[in-house]
Formats: sequence, structure tokens, C-alpha cells
Amino acid sequence: MQTIQYETLKTAVKDKIMTITLSRENLNAFNHQMLIELIQVFDEADANDDVRAIIITGDGKAFCAGADLGSGTSTFENKEASIEEYRDGGGMLSLRIYELKKPIIAAINGPAVGVGATMTLPMDIRIASSNARMGFVFSRRGITMEACSGWFLPRAVGISKAAELVYTGKIIPAEEALKIGLVTQVVSPEELLPAAEAIAKEIAENTSAISVTLSRQLMWKMLGASHPYESHKVESKMIHWTGQQADVKEGITAFFEKRKPNFPMKVSTDLPSFYPWWKTNNEGES
Repeated sequence: MQTIQYETLKTAVKDKIMTITLSRENLNAFNHQMLIELIQVFDEADANDDVRAIIITGDGKAFCAGADLGSGTSTFENKEASIEEYRDGGGMLSLRIYELKKPIIAAINGPAVGVGATMTLPMDIRIASSNARMGFVFSRRGITMEACSGWFLPRAVGISKAAELVYTGKIIPAEEALKIGLVTQVVSPEELLPAAEAIAKEIAENTSAISVTLSRQLMWKMLGASHPYESHKVESKMIHWTGQQADVKEGITAFFEKRKPNFPMKVSTDLPSFYPWWKTNNEGES
């Protein structure tokens, strides 16, 4: 598969890991072009069976400095769509990440503010450099939460801590982000990408792509379930189906032969007929 060239991103695929680097001169500030390109690169990753995991990081000193404020006080104005028709760009991005078939790791190398922070919330694992800082600064700009963060942030850190972060709009250092569970580990700047790559490599070399895809969507979708029975129903279908597939045969055979498995099934062609089991309309709402 030919790799697409992007204006606001750098991409590379090595050892079945796709690394996406946000790359704009203004501290990787988020604009419409970056939105379009991120959605496109996620489509590319989902369609490429040689991509087993995704890492996203930032170029230079920042991960993402938030929305590009180059338009000044009119940055957040939108006169082309009605209030009912308008859809937040950050939310469109978060919904696309939410539907990903591949696991995604945020390697937060520096400041991640506003949408630079909220875009990481639907990512599976967040690792921070000791240089990283995170802030949900909307109240300090007179706007409100976006990128579906009203759903994701309380689930990541709890409602009380989410309220504190959002109401104050304060920017917190990496160690505080670790303490509240916003990131899973903090490492030195030079260890950041190796740490993310170690997790991605563990996934790419040892697991079934089908199993990871189904498990990823199960856990994310069950965050909104009203009863554990909802998970039981889907899990039962998954176990019934996977138990008859080539990947489980290979996994068990590799276990007995004391070798790494070589799973044959592909996400692009071999997902079960009941996937997706959730209802999604053309706006990405589940």
C-alpha cells in the first residue's frame, strides 16, 4: 500500500507499527487541514493489514498547542452552518478514533492543550514525556469542552477531577497527569518513543489482530452499557465465533510448540458478520 503524503503530518510504518507525527511550525496547532488528514491517515491505517498498532506524537517541543488561533477572535465562529447542523471538528476526530480497528498509543512529548489534550482521550494508552504538560483550557478562552471530552474525560479521571481540570482551565505537569490517571507512565524525553514502541511491538509480535480489534471495541463500547449483561451478550458471540477460527487454532498450537504465534487472519477481511454490533449513523453517533 502506497503511503499518502500529508501537509500537517509525518507518517512512517515500520515493524507493523504506524507512527504519526503532528507537524506544523506553530507548535503543531490543530486546524481543519490537520483534522482532514488525521481522519484520512486513520482510514489508511485501518485498511492496511501491515499496521498492527499506531503511535501518535508531536514534532519539536510540543505535542499539540491546541486550536490554531490564527484567525483571532473569529477563530471559533461558524456562519456557514446552523446551530443544529454544526459539528465540532475535534468531535469528528474523537469519534473516528473511537471507531478505530487498531490500538493507538499517544506519546505526548510536550504541551498538549485544548484539543491537543482532548484528542488523546479516545486513544487507548497515553504515555507522557517529563516535558509534557496537559490542559483543558476552554474556560480561559470563553469556549466550552469539545472533541467529545464531556464523555471521555470523566471516564478517564473521574467526574470530580474532570470538573477541577475544566473549571479551572489549569495546565498540569506530566507527574500530576500520572497521579490522576490521565497518563499511564511518565518517562524521560529520550525514552518516550522507545516506551511507546515497546508496547506497540508487544501487540504487533504476539497477538491476533482480530482479537485486539474485537477487544478494543468491546471495552470502549461497554463504557456506556447499563448492565454487565450487555457485555456478556457480546462476549458470548465473540467466544462462540473466535473458537471456530484459524487464529485460535494457531494460538493454541503455538502455545504447545513453545513459539511465537503467526496468526493468519486479517482485520480487513476476516472480522465476524456481527461486527459492528453497535448502531452507527452517518454522523458517527453510536
